[in-house]
Amino acid sequence: MSQVPTVRLSGGLEVCRVLNGMWQVSGSHGEVDEDKAVEAMQAYVDAGLTTFDMADIYGPAEEIFGLFNSQLKCRSSGSDPPALQGLTKFVPRPRPGPMDRKVVEKALQRSMTRMQVDSLDCVQFHWWDYRDKRYLDTLGHLSDLQQEGLIRELALTNFDTQRLEEITNRGIRISSNQVQYSVIDQRPAAKMEQFCLANNIQLLTYGTLAGGLLSERYVGKVEPSSRAELYTDSLSKYKKMIDTWGGWSLFQDLLVVLETIAKRRDCSVASVATRYVLDRPAVGGVIVGCRLGIAGAGQHISDSLRSCSPDLKLTVEDLAAIEAVTRRSRDLMALIGDCGDEYRS
Repeated sequence: MSQVPTVRLSGGLEVCRVLNGMWQVSGSHGEVDEDKAVEAMQAYVDAGLTTFDMADIYGPAEEIFGLFNSQLKCRSSGSDPPALQGLTKFVPRPRPGPMDRKVVEKALQRSMTRMQVDSLDCVQFHWWDYRDKRYLDTLGHLSDLQQEGLIRELALTNFDTQRLEEITNRGIRISSNQVQYSVIDQRPAAKMEQFCLANNIQLLTYGTLAGGLLSERYVGKVEPSSRAELYTDSLSKYKKMIDTWGGWSLFQDLLVVLETIAKRRDCSVASVATRYVLDRPAVGGVIVGCRLGIAGAGQHISDSLRSCSPDLKLTVEDLAAIEAVTRRSRDLMALIGDCGDEYRS
């Protein structure tokens, strides 16, 4: 098993700095064979990548984690199984009904049952509409349940800096905030980074590889536009982000720079793009999607390991070459807003 670097969250949970993302099993990235998805998780654990990120709305993600967790314990009878970290999300639907403690606790119990655990390592809370201030009440219930031992780490997903400050000022301890962060989308550096550093909050980032677009595969390629070319929700989502950021021509300039650095560092474009974000202040970890139960599962494990290896270091010259491209892009803070604003009107 590789020595994958970890980060300790404020409640004491240690998670890998490269996390295995399970959005891909939600059904929006191709048909998922759940049995094969469970089997495919072993390769990640064998590689030392033991932290899995999921959500109550990611289709069968929690059940897949639970089945693997159970099988791992059975296979390890008589010896200690490798410790897994299961980070899930609590995502009430838009315009939810009552959000009293009973409703919140029921949702957590459902996740615990599906994941086959007695308590939750980390619950990352998402709320769709800031105008509905019940997110503060809900977080109060979650904080109480944390004090009672149901949750180890209380975290957020896609909250902006203003709301993050509002929540912490209420005395609610937040361990992390999951946000989009990549060499393309650097909005967290504008405001959130500084606040997180001052309040011991880790950023767990997604979209760091732009759904796979930040790879050698797209160097010199004609701009994809059809559904056949953008055949997953990730590809479609991040192609739109590239369009907003500066367009395909500028993106090609960026890929050429990243590929040049990758060749010099004997690694992939994906490893360079991941390392770039891992090195940013306040970033605790980067979430890299795994195609569990789908063709190609496990093929990027070596890239993930290389990206967090101490041997991979981006130099001042590397960073300057990247910045020479990114400074020509549009201001996403002005166009979209702070982290998570793309999910809110």
